[in-house]
Amino acid sequence: MSTVLFEIENNVAYLTLNRPEKFNSFNREMALALQQHLDVCEKDENVRCIFITGIGKAFCAGQDLAEATDPDGPEMEKIVEEHYNPIILRLRKIEKPIVAAVNGVAAGAGANIALACDIVVANESASFIQAFSKIGLIPDSGGTYFLPRLIGMQRAAALMMTADKVNAQDAVAMGMIFKTFADEAFETESKKLAMQLAQMPTKGIGLTKRLLNESYNNSLPQQLEREKKVQVEAGATFDFKEGVNAFLEKRKPEFKGK
Repeated sequence: MSTVLFEIENNVAYLTLNRPEKFNSFNREMALALQQHLDVCEKDENVRCIFITGIGKAFCAGQDLAEATDPDGPEMEKIVEEHYNPIILRLRKIEKPIVAAVNGVAAGAGANIALACDIVVANESASFIQAFSKIGLIPDSGGTYFLPRLIGMQRAAALMMTADKVNAQDAVAMGMIFKTFADEAFETESKKLAMQLAQMPTKGIGLTKRLLNESYNNSLPQQLEREKKVQVEAGATFDFKEGVNAFLEKRKPEFKGK
């Protein structure tokens, strides 16, 4: 059985972490499989939204410590350099919307992989834990980059140093994630969001993501200049023309993601 299940339906690529007996913790096989599937999603024009979730009680418990402490397994540097860093860079580079549907505990690298996605939703019983300090490590997988930007330096520092668990409702309240759904409605509602995104102007959404990435490093004048140039690019797309025509003709637009 594959460690990452993969299927495409209605322009949504569903990537499901599939090591439920290990709370979907990452080993090398799963990390490399996720990278490969993300590469397919980036290149396949039929994929207009990517949906990442887990099987069982957990979204992802982070690194499989049995592998990390195995004398014959990959060393720490290799795990970070070849497993997690490439995943995070892919999540931000792919100019398509990526939804993390957190179906249970998201701990360590599992939490930070979720937070690197564009939109994070969770069921009401989900939780987020920066578990690294419990074993003397630092938050990797972009944690020290994304979390302070999402919730502020004080809260990020406290959560990273104490490894306190954050429930889904508090995660929404502090701006860590977008929304929660009741457990019984979670699968339906989270997939509905993905299907909605998959029918929207994918090129324009991808350009929005590009600008959000660039905003981390730009001054306001630089960002305004980038918005001007990228808006011209967006205005040349099929979906812009379709959106304007649909508005003028008082009908629902039929976007093609081009």
